[in-house]
Amino acid sequence: MSDIDPTHVPSPQDEVVQICRELIRIDSSNYGDGSGPGERAAAEYVMGLLTEVGLDPQLTESDPGRASVVVRTEGRDPSRPGLVLHGHLDVVPAQAADWSVDPFAAEVRDGLIWGRGAVDMKDMDAMLLANLRHLARTGQKPPRDIVWAFFADEEAGGVKGAGHVVAQHPEWFEGCTEAISEVGGFSITLEEEGTGAPIRAYLLQTAEKGIAWLRLHAHGRAGHGSVPNPENAVVRLAEAIARIDAHEWPRSYVASVRELFDGVSGITGRPWAEDDVSPVLECLGGARRFVEGTLQDTSNFTMLTSGYKHNVIPQTATAALDCRFLPGHEEELMDTVRELAGEHVEVEIVHKDVALEAPSEGELVESMKRALLKEDPGARVLPYCLSGGTDNKHLSRLGITGYGFAPLQLPPELDFVGMFHGVDERVPVDAVEFGARVLQRLIEDC
Repeated sequence: MSDIDPTHVPSPQDEVVQICRELIRIDSSNYGDGSGPGERAAAEYVMGLLTEVGLDPQLTESDPGRASVVVRTEGRDPSRPGLVLHGHLDVVPAQAADWSVDPFAAEVRDGLIWGRGAVDMKDMDAMLLANLRHLARTGQKPPRDIVWAFFADEEAGGVKGAGHVVAQHPEWFEGCTEAISEVGGFSITLEEEGTGAPIRAYLLQTAEKGIAWLRLHAHGRAGHGSVPNPENAVVRLAEAIARIDAHEWPRSYVASVRELFDGVSGITGRPWAEDDVSPVLECLGGARRFVEGTLQDTSNFTMLTSGYKHNVIPQTATAALDCRFLPGHEEELMDTVRELAGEHVEVEIVHKDVALEAPSEGELVESMKRALLKEDPGARVLPYCLSGGTDNKHLSRLGITGYGFAPLQLPPELDFVGMFHGVDERVPVDAVEFGARVLQRLIEDC
């Protein structure tokens, strides 16, 4: 006979780890060229979890297999603007030979869940799903309407996921004014000024850089590899790469970065100045790399393509360039790249999307702070800017203001930023359970 109490309603904390592991086991790798497995299997798993508790979610595909899921729950006050809670179901690819474990086995080892998507972002998907299932089972209503969305394709810019849903089904988000997604709410550990006591600070994402994925096409004259050629496309491309790589993008401090530095300085007593931010950066541990990426625009070459035979000088050569720009810097960055590329190199825009900046004060921000501090009294909450991008960009086209808040209480020694798109991606079990509890408090208070 079963010892399970049939009257017991599982809490979000009870289910979140199992859901996270089951999501990781579904390979939804996004290669960016349509060649991956797609998100359909993960979307069907989500549909099953939601229909099981009596919800009526919508599944939509942009292309066969590229599936997103959306469902709306009613709040107690229909006159209040709605909130969007969203995650993405795709992950970046993982080369199994590079990992210590099978990246899609979702092993639990040393108190951590290992696998592709553990932090980006099937942990947050699981937190959302566990909380949504709890609401449905209990019949509870949050203060306002919530749209829960699980998108495809975020890892390739979201065009086939959030972009498709926003364009084809804007009515699903009717009345919503704010959104919460990934890459915020995680903790760093600072040392308090004077005492040296550890103080946890949670970084709430209030801004994110814009994206410009560019392709540089160098043009020249084809010829035999044994004959001098002053119009070699490969050389022209290499020269353009060298110029762009050597360019020093000027420092610029957006409001969220200034507020973060001021907050860290206030806790630690370490000063910062525009010409020397190193005292504060040194305090940030694993989050330092995310923050360093928000101090200026950036440009990084990621792929090269040219030629078809060793003794043939090709007529063209191409390079992929990943640029990220701060709010208000889009035109300046594009003008600079074109100038540095030179007259023989064409700059093609493959994908471009906006930079975002949200208020660091307001009712929703205060609700996120309260939810965190109820679970971790004595902690601090500081705003920051994300160097990458999220699906909040697509929702912004509907006038929805986006934040990053996937709450995780992390041990100081964990290189959390290194987990994103890295080898041996993993997240502490107790951090995922903590996040489920924080989000439950937020949903009750939002």
